[in-house]
Amino acid sequence: MFKKVLILSAAVGAGHLRAAEAVEKAFKQSGAAEEIRNIDVLNYTNPLFRRLYGKAYIDMVNTMPEVLGWMYDSLDTPWQNERRRLALDRLNTQPLIKLLKDYKPDIAVCTHFLPAEIISWLKAKGKINFPQAIVVTDFDVHALWLCHHYEQYFVAMTETRIHLEKLGIPADKITVSGIPIDPIFAEVKDKFEMREKYGLEKDKLMILVSAGGFGVGNIEHLLYALSDLKTPAQVLAICGRNEELKAKIEKLSSEKLNNERVIFKLIGFTTAMDEYMSAADLIVGKPGGLTTSEALAKGLIFVVVNPIPGQEERNSDHLLEKGCAIRCNNLPTLAYKIDALVNDETRVKSMKQNVLRFARPNASSEITTKLEAIF
Repeated sequence: MFKKVLILSAAVGAGHLRAAEAVEKAFKQSGAAEEIRNIDVLNYTNPLFRRLYGKAYIDMVNTMPEVLGWMYDSLDTPWQNERRRLALDRLNTQPLIKLLKDYKPDIAVCTHFLPAEIISWLKAKGKINFPQAIVVTDFDVHALWLCHHYEQYFVAMTETRIHLEKLGIPADKITVSGIPIDPIFAEVKDKFEMREKYGLEKDKLMILVSAGGFGVGNIEHLLYALSDLKTPAQVLAICGRNEELKAKIEKLSSEKLNNERVIFKLIGFTTAMDEYMSAADLIVGKPGGLTTSEALAKGLIFVVVNPIPGQEERNSDHLLEKGCAIRCNNLPTLAYKIDALVNDETRVKSMKQNVLRFARPNASSEITTKLEAIF
């Protein structure tokens, strides 16, 4: 058992935080730690760095995704510019460095590369000596995740392990666990019971749209495209904490979207995503690492729309290669592509089998179990 576990993430999008929460929950369920601290490392940086590191990412996702993709690719050269980047990160993370020196956990688990890099540097300088585990939160591993001083990497798939091995990471320091998601997604819940619980029609195709990651304009166009479905359907759009977006779409659905075939229902912030996914047949949207892993765990075929250049493009490639998704590059054809898919029962059955083969619903518990066994 660990006396003190430190879980480190960064609020750069929601995925890294959700992965950290999943690992924390798995530790609590296993009883493998007496004390667990789960922190967002951006709270231990200076305000300007915090704003640039977190908000700039979201702004680029919504307004300049092509720039984000260019940055992703240009920085994806192993071990390039690491000294310059580390110097900048060290300068802006002094409170984090102090925390790491003072707290001295039995192990640190990083679901973002920023704290992993800082810990690696401190270990190299002999300023700390506790082990660290690095949990990669997308299906591919980007060069920014590479460190010199670590005890274990956890990755989503065998191809990623092979990639790390080719870059010099020893095989015994890499575990293929899947991306950690809340253990609740591993619980089997009946589709029709979940539909009844949330007032959804049992006999209609149910499509889940995660709207929070879209700009307002984009989600309007996406929902308009879905309103052209010929298959009777219900579309559940999850708007998260964006109340302005929810109100806008509610007005839009009541005035222009709902028709004799397609009904739209809007949901704000929810802690029941696992149950909504259990009720759904398809998920439409952007394939972030955590959302994708949750959807796979619930057996959902993914309809990829407008993936963010870079990591989501690569996630999309893996889903398509594994036969777990279709992709729509032109929104006016979205309804046609979904109609064609759901009317091909043989294809749907095959894709659902592929989804279940690719899914790793127990990733978070696999990570904590492995760490207990190693340390």
